[in-house]
Amino acid sequence: MTPSRPRSTRRSRHAPRIALAFAGGGPLGAIYEIGALCALEDSLHGLDFNGCDHYIGVSAGGFIAAGLVNGITPRQLCDSFIEDRLGDDHFDPAWLMRPAWREFIERAQRVPALMGGALWAWAAQGKRFTNAFERMGAALPTGVLDNEGIHEQIQRLFSKPGRSNDFRQLRARLTLVATELDTGEATPFGRPGWDHVPISRAIQASAALPGLFPPVVIDGRHYVDGALKKTVHATVALDEGVDLLLCLNPLVPFHAGAASEHIPSLVEGGLPTVMSQTFRSMIHSRLALGFRHYERSYPGTDIVLIEPDQRDAELFFANTFSYRQRRELAEHAFQQTRQLLRDRAGHLGPMLARHGIALDEAALHDAHRRLLPAEPVRRETALERLDSALDTLEQRLQTQRA
Repeated sequence: MTPSRPRSTRRSRHAPRIALAFAGGGPLGAIYEIGALCALEDSLHGLDFNGCDHYIGVSAGGFIAAGLVNGITPRQLCDSFIEDRLGDDHFDPAWLMRPAWREFIERAQRVPALMGGALWAWAAQGKRFTNAFERMGAALPTGVLDNEGIHEQIQRLFSKPGRSNDFRQLRARLTLVATELDTGEATPFGRPGWDHVPISRAIQASAALPGLFPPVVIDGRHYVDGALKKTVHATVALDEGVDLLLCLNPLVPFHAGAASEHIPSLVEGGLPTVMSQTFRSMIHSRLALGFRHYERSYPGTDIVLIEPDQRDAELFFANTFSYRQRRELAEHAFQQTRQLLRDRAGHLGPMLARHGIALDEAALHDAHRRLLPAEPVRRETALERLDSALDTLEQRLQTQRA
């Protein structure tokens, strides 16, 4: 967590303007941000996470931002996304795991024409074989998973009474950033000119990670993951003027040498680990550069960045797209964020006090405080194993007797 440099301690006369910004990171990113949000809600007095002035979301962070501005509390997000409690807000990870059959079929239909063109270029026009058949790449799908379910399910979620799937009907500003594929430029859905797009569709576009999900078509243009351009896109809130900007970023590079676990080198983990470290290092260096720019260009705004410790092996080695360990990882994010707040209390306390926010010291130092109740140990497990072993033994004895 990296706060900005200190400002004058004089409080502003107007009500503090507060913005929240959420970076992406796939299902793991959403799990971390929900756990961290619950820790912040539990530890900070005077900050209403559903009553801020501006919410910015990129990729998976867009879902968190849109949920908060629609009145869904951090604990309710935890109930539906982490606890997976049955109800109207129930989250089913199967939304994200359906193959993109339509994309496969549309690309397969191009094969005959592409093959004919490649053969003609090679046989009749004398092009080299490799050059002639490069055009066959157009037959490959742009994504392997169908992301239409993201739009459909979030549209259902935000169509309930008291919520809205329309940027223009929200009580606070919401900006969801995607990248226009044909220009590489960031598109801030929710801003004037882009606020007619349904929130659910904007989330789908912002989370369309290239290669995993197909680009999303909006008004005849193709959009992909908003993180391609920037990591947080906090400038859209800073330009409008805010007193406090709170950012959550779930993905950081791992510092193997400083980790408590003995990890000699990440190369031992093979290609997946090397690629993960490379990707995280690239987006985090870009984030650090952006925050240095924010502090120089917006000296009137206090900026706080919440992110994992770079020595945290548990979060780094977790599968970015895994949903199975969500309870353990959310609890881990909750506890690690509480630890960060304790470590930074001396600096954060006065900074947050300028905006009417106080650290709850009693909650922060409560060693028994948890995000989720511990899963009860099934007492009958040992009996079940004994019963199974006796059944197996009886079957083998019968076999021997026969």
